[in-house]
This record gives sequence, structure tokens and C-alpha cells, in this order.
Amino acid sequence: MLVLTRKSNQSIMIGDNIEVSVLSVMGDKVRIGIAAPQEVPVFRTEIYLEIHRDDEADSSTSPAPAASADASAPADKPVPKAGDS
Repeated sequence: MLVLTRKSNQSIMIGDNIEVSVLSVMGDKVRIGIAAPQEVPVFRTEIYLEIHRDDEADSSTSPAPAASADASAPADKPVPKAGDS
């Protein structure tokens, strides 16, 4: 773990496109801002863990996935590929 010291209105960069800014410090609370591309999910840890806990529960109770079209094709007939006529 990298540990850095920052003051209000200072920030750090993660990679080229994620900026974490210290917005304010009030007593034992620190307000931070995170600027990241929309495709990068950003969650509080407790929410992240809850999402993954729900995903694991869903995957253990869901039925087995259906076989793909390729697996159900008869062995003597090739499955046409995109662009084949």
C-alpha cells in the first residue's frame, strides 16, 4: 500500500485518467472527490462488498447456462460463420 500525505485542495493521480482530490478535512472526517471515466466503477468498500456478495449468491442459485449454438449443431453440418452465404 502506498501512503501519501495530502492537504485540502491537493490531489493524486492514478494512472492517466483517475484523480483523487482532498476536498476538505473537518476533525476526523476527510471529504474526497474522485474524477474517473464513466466506465470505471467507483464504490464505497461496503457497497462494493455487498454487490459482490449478491453476485456470488445469484451465481450459486442460478441454473446452469444453456449450451451455445455451436455445441448443439450436428457434427456433420458445420455452423455457418458471419459472412458465409
